[in-house]
Amino acid sequence: MKDLRTIVLAAGKGTRMKSDIPKVLHTVCGKPIMRYVLDIAKALGSLKTYVVLGHKSNVVKKVLGDSIIAVEQSKMLGTADAVKCTENYFRNYQGDVLIMCADTPLLDKATVKRVVQKRKKTKTACTFLTAVVHNPKGYGRIIRGNGGGVVAIREDKDAVGFERDIAEINVGVYCCQSKELFKALKEIKMNKKKKEFYLTDIIEFFFENGLKVTTVETEDPSEVLGINTREDLAMAEAISRQKILKDFMLQGVTIVDPNTTYIDANAKIGYDTVIHPCTFIEADVCIDSNCQIGPFARIRSGVRIDNKVEIGNFTEVSRAKVGSGTFMKHFSYVGDSSVGADVNIGAGMVTANFDGQKKHPTKIADGAFIGSGAILVAPAKIGKKAVIGAGSVVPKGKIIPDGSVAVGIPAQIISKKEHK
Repeated sequence: MKDLRTIVLAAGKGTRMKSDIPKVLHTVCGKPIMRYVLDIAKALGSLKTYVVLGHKSNVVKKVLGDSIIAVEQSKMLGTADAVKCTENYFRNYQGDVLIMCADTPLLDKATVKRVVQKRKKTKTACTFLTAVVHNPKGYGRIIRGNGGGVVAIREDKDAVGFERDIAEINVGVYCCQSKELFKALKEIKMNKKKKEFYLTDIIEFFFENGLKVTTVETEDPSEVLGINTREDLAMAEAISRQKILKDFMLQGVTIVDPNTTYIDANAKIGYDTVIHPCTFIEADVCIDSNCQIGPFARIRSGVRIDNKVEIGNFTEVSRAKVGSGTFMKHFSYVGDSSVGADVNIGAGMVTANFDGQKKHPTKIADGAFIGSGAILVAPAKIGKKAVIGAGSVVPKGKIIPDGSVAVGIPAQIISKKEHK
């Protein structure tokens, strides 16, 4: 959208995480929590996205990418001050400003889109997201007037009397008209208790100055979860995983036991593939259709698996491509490898890809048969329809020609057959 820009607030220390890692870089389903919010901005067509950084900003900058503009908040003076730090980028801009917090990975794109669309439709100074929850502790309460309109947001520590019983809370997603937003920020006073400038105070400023504010209520209260502790992180992980599994099942993937299946964000799985219990599939994995994965399998990031592949129990595949029709049934490890089509990988076969200093590739061509307990010391090449005997060790740099049979420690070629 040409008239939409986004500000993501990511300057907080996250002290309750008790971690040397910046809070926004902790992961949910293999993806940094900040990336979920940035992906929403991108999906909505935000023309430019600004991330306000503070704590360990040099670390966070490394994962932002070239399309994101990093803005430094030199002193931790609150969320209103954080937004104000971006003001120079908006001096000649008259469009909408979407503001989100970087620690809310469960936000749904469709919900945020509703906020943006309502601001545009109503032409109000601000539209922001609310939720009705059973336990509002820790969240800002929505204060409404006699006519039902919003008059203020009262932060939890400042709420008194009946305000503490209000169940409608602020989620921290705002879409504001740029000019009105930065005008309001100039008038915000420091909160005496927290010694900070609250972004939520813009709502009361708008009301007092006769500017209309509208709200959108989320249909799923779980979206409001902000990550402040390791417990929050675990809760977000569980909710996100269930959504991922549900989406795959709706796409035609069989998940035998969702309670013991772990699939990261950004994994891709084709229809009629079956994922058996206790299987871990990491981010950036692509599995084609009609495959059988698990139980007790780990498919690590970067793996590509073609159709009709079987990867069975207690197996691990890492940074590898596996061709169609290949079988890898039991207790095996394939790493940094290219495995062709219709390959049989026997129980306990290992690609020894690491020599203590560097990792090396292994190539197994179409139709090869790798016997049980074989070790392929990378770099190694196994030709088409070659056979490696059970318990054999193919030494580093060895090339087994097409159609050959190799056995022993180290493996020696005992026969060669003309490859057809």
